[in-house]
Amino acid sequence: MELANNASGALVLAILLGGTVLRSRFPSVPLWSIMMLCTSVTLLLNLVGLDEAMSYVDLDVIMLLIGMFSLVGMAERSGLLEFIAYSMISRFRSLSSLVMGSSVLFGLMAAFFVNDTVALMGPPIAVILGKAIGNYQLAFLLLCYSITVGSVMTPIGNPQNMLIALKSGIDSPFIEFMLRLSIPTLISLVLVGWIMMRAYRLTNRPVAIALSPWESVSSRREFVMVSIGGLLTFMALIVNDLLAALGYPHIESRGLIPFVAAAMIWPFTRSPREVLARVDFGTILFFIGMFVTVEGIWRSGILTPLFSLIHAQDVTTPVGLFYLSFVSFIMSQLVSNVPYANLAVQQLTSLGVSSGDVQVWLTLAVTSTLAGNLTIIGAASNVIVLEVLESRYGASLSYVKFLKLGSVVTLCSFVVYVPFLLI
Repeated sequence: MELANNASGALVLAILLGGTVLRSRFPSVPLWSIMMLCTSVTLLLNLVGLDEAMSYVDLDVIMLLIGMFSLVGMAERSGLLEFIAYSMISRFRSLSSLVMGSSVLFGLMAAFFVNDTVALMGPPIAVILGKAIGNYQLAFLLLCYSITVGSVMTPIGNPQNMLIALKSGIDSPFIEFMLRLSIPTLISLVLVGWIMMRAYRLTNRPVAIALSPWESVSSRREFVMVSIGGLLTFMALIVNDLLAALGYPHIESRGLIPFVAAAMIWPFTRSPREVLARVDFGTILFFIGMFVTVEGIWRSGILTPLFSLIHAQDVTTPVGLFYLSFVSFIMSQLVSNVPYANLAVQQLTSLGVSSGDVQVWLTLAVTSTLAGNLTIIGAASNVIVLEVLESRYGASLSYVKFLKLGSVVTLCSFVVYVPFLLI
C-alpha cells in the first residue's frame, strides 16, 4: 500500500513539475490548468477522498485573494497604478538613479499591490524604462527580479506570504513582516539595480523621461475611490494587527478585510462587471487545486525524505533555519513556491512551531519567495511577464541569462536578509 501511494504521489509530482517546465515552451497553457489536472489525478488516485477534498480549501485565503484582486483591478482600471509608476519614473535624472529607483518602485508596488498584478501591468512601464536605458532585456529582467524581492516585505505581497501569514497564526503578520523585513527588502532592491548595471556594464549618464502621470488616469472618480479604499484597507489591516498584538478583540479572518473593502466600492464603479472580470480567477482556481493536491502529495510520502532534513533539526535554531532555507530553495524549484509554502506550513505546525515563532515563519516566507528569482519558472510572476513580453511585444527572455543573473541576485539578496532573520 505504501509503495502504491509513493507511486501515486510521484505521478502527481511529475505532472506538476513536468507541466510547469514544459509550460515555458507552451505558454498558452495556464499554470492553474496544470494544477487542476494534478488535483483531478490526486482525487482519482484516492490520495485525497472526494468527500473530504473541500475541507482542505482555506476560504480565508480565497476571500483575501478576491478582495485584493478586486482592489488592484480597480486601481489598474482607473489608472492609479500607472499614475504612481509614471510619477516616480519621470523624476529620475541619471541612469543609475533610474535603474535603482525603478527597482525600488517595482518592488514597493509588488509589496502592496501583489506581485502577479504588477507583473501584468509592469511590462508597458518596463518598455519605457528600456527605451530610456537603451536595453529592453535589462528592463524586463529588472522587473522580474525586483517584484519578487519587493513582494517579500508584506503578507499581501505574494500568494505564499498570504498563506504563511494566515495559516501560521502569527498574531500581527502585517506589522511583523514590515517591521522585520522592510529594511533588508529596500537594501536588496537597490542591490538588484546595482547588479543589473554591473552585469550590463552601464555607465552613469543623464537621462530625461517626459511623462504626464495624469494622462494615465481614465476616471478621476474611481481614482479617488480606490485610493481612499486601498488606504483604508491597509490601515484596517495594521490596526487589526495592533489589536491582536495587544490582546484586544480583533478580526481573525483577515481575508475578509480587503474583501469587504472591495465589496463596498463595487456598486459605485462605472462597471462592476468589468471590475469583477479583472479578478484573476485562474489564480483562485490554482489555490483551490493546490490545497487538495499538496495534501495528496504529502500523504503519499514521496516528499518525506527531503522534509526529514527539517524534522531532524530544531528549526528555531540558526542551524535549523539554515536547513529550512536549503529545503525551501530546493522544493520551490520542484513544486513551485506557493504549493511548497502551503506544505511547509503544515509540516512546521506538526513539528510544534507556534504562532510565536515568528523568526521561523519569516524565514520560510523570505526563502520560498527569493527562490522565485533562480529560474523563469521559479515564480508565477516571471511567467506572467514572459507571457506579456512574448504576446504583446514579440520578444522573450533567455532561460540561461535569467538563471545566471538570477543566481547572483538570489544569493546576494539572501545574504542581505540573513542578519535580519537571525536577530
